[in-house]
Amino acid sequence: MSRIASKFEKLRAEGRKGFIPFITAGDPSIDASLKLALKLAELGADVIELGVPFSDPMADGPTIQRSSERAVAAGTRLVDVLECAAKIRERSDIAIVLFSYLNPLLSFGIENAAAAARDSGIDGILITDAIGREAREFSEIFGRNGIDLISLIAPTTTDERLLEICRSANGFLYAVSRTGITGGEGDWRTSAETLVKRARRMTDLPIAVGFGIKDRDDVLSVWKYADAAVVGSAIVAAIENSASGDETAAVESIVRSMLPEVANHDSKS
Repeated sequence: MSRIASKFEKLRAEGRKGFIPFITAGDPSIDASLKLALKLAELGADVIELGVPFSDPMADGPTIQRSSERAVAAGTRLVDVLECAAKIRERSDIAIVLFSYLNPLLSFGIENAAAAARDSGIDGILITDAIGREAREFSEIFGRNGIDLISLIAPTTTDERLLEICRSANGFLYAVSRTGITGGEGDWRTSAETLVKRARRMTDLPIAVGFGIKDRDDVLSVWKYADAAVVGSAIVAAIENSASGDETAAVESIVRSMLPEVANHDSKS
């Protein structure tokens, strides 16, 4: 059983829901990203999404775009992200998902990326802009290396396409709460719940909901109908706006404000 599957099985057995934070690797530095990831694991994160910085992050809103720009400007490459993941794995058993656009992986070589991700202790890879036959081919390559290809679904996904995704999905499904970019405004709760209910009819895989989750009320809302909440822009914004330059303290503060009974969550992770 994969580390991701094992984590969600444990959550279900304990009657808990998951917390999946996202950080952009290399923002503000790779060393800082390592510290942030370990702190998030300590605080009760169940899976960590480690973003690969990219020069043209089209699906992301301004907050994550800026984080990617900062990381790229600092010289962060895919190999640096993989090294960061390996250092996280040396000190933590938390499940790690590499969150990437397709271009950095193609430049590295898909087969090479899969093998390197395996050797770095990465458990899953989510490619924002890989669909259809291409995604199925990647899933097979990753599967041979013991890595789950995490699939995205959205409110605009047709039933036919949703069924196709569910049949080939691994690890968990990432349900995008609404159309648009990460960190956007607007009511997403109804569309997200409807999407999760549609997917439940087609798969037994865990379903995590992301995009637009910014506070404790949002997390609790998602936990009512999904298996996990994904928080990205709010955490990345805390890193960006850290007045003291202590990004770890800023992230700890925002996570503690989001997670109900965080100390209890810690003790069970």
